Amino acid sequence: MAGDRTDAAVPAAAGTALSRVLVVTDSTASLPAGLAAEHGVGVVPLQVGIDGETFHEGIDLDSAALVAALDRHAVVTTSQPSVGAFLEVYRAAAAAGAERIVSVHLSGELSGTVRAAALAASDSPVPVEVVDSRSVATGLGFAALAAARSAAAGAPTDEVVRVAERVAESTRALFVVDSLDHLRRGGRLSAAAAAIGTALGLRPVLGVRDGRIEVVQKVRSRGAGADRLVAAAEAALAASPHVRFAVHHLGDDAAARACARRVEDVTGRSVLVSPVSAVLGAHVGPGLLALVSVDDPGAVDV
Repeated sequence: MAGDRTDAAVPAAAGTALSRVLVVTDSTASLPAGLAAEHGVGVVPLQVGIDGETFHEGIDLDSAALVAALDRHAVVTTSQPSVGAFLEVYRAAAAAGAERIVSVHLSGELSGTVRAAALAASDSPVPVEVVDSRSVATGLGFAALAAARSAAAGAPTDEVVRVAERVAESTRALFVVDSLDHLRRGGRLSAAAAAIGTALGLRPVLGVRDGRIEVVQKVRSRGAGADRLVAAAEAALAASPHVRFAVHHLGDDAAARACARRVEDVTGRSVLVSPVSAVLGAHVGPGLLALVSVDDPGAVDV
């Protein structure tokens, strides 16, 4: 079932000779295959259950396999990594030479992942600073990459943490979905909000605010939703000269790349395009189109 594989492992080079600080994130960061390892970021996978069988996203499950499962109406569940899974990564990082770890994760409002990381930190052989990004997808992923860049430059642990927090806090995420049913059933959106979002046949545009998902606007078509994402990119560029963008999808790479080209045309910035992680995809359903922007002064194109 693997395809758009992520890096669910500890990179061979744990930290740098200057800092020995390793950055760890989780698979909901939705980074393209190889990118996390390239930047020295360890990734802990979340789990997806499909008809009672457990998979680890980025290892033996990708978003294409998830879409196929959803299309055939399989029973799909998700779960956070175990404390033991985090501890295994922390121990491997220490064995590889890391002296400290900064562990940056999915919003605690949406998952218990960050709490599992904190529990594992108490038994880690090296000190671990756990950061709740209060973000999702590449809002988390860009924060982890920025933290890793800071660590590679020899920054102390507290500065690496500040960089992760600063980039994550700047995240703006907007997304359009075909249906709110998946979010409602998973408890990530209230029934009242879901009802409002689908009233009068309008298509909801969702956002992440204070770590939570909410309906921010209603549009009349999927095309209008894509227009809203492009407009948001223009606004983000006007607000910051250091903005970087990602576009995510679930099962429609062509639509994502078309949206990314529009964003590139109006902003002059390159756009990272990737499927959303399988765990996030299970909660939003097929048809997702999302724009993530962050303010990251030290970023270079990836």
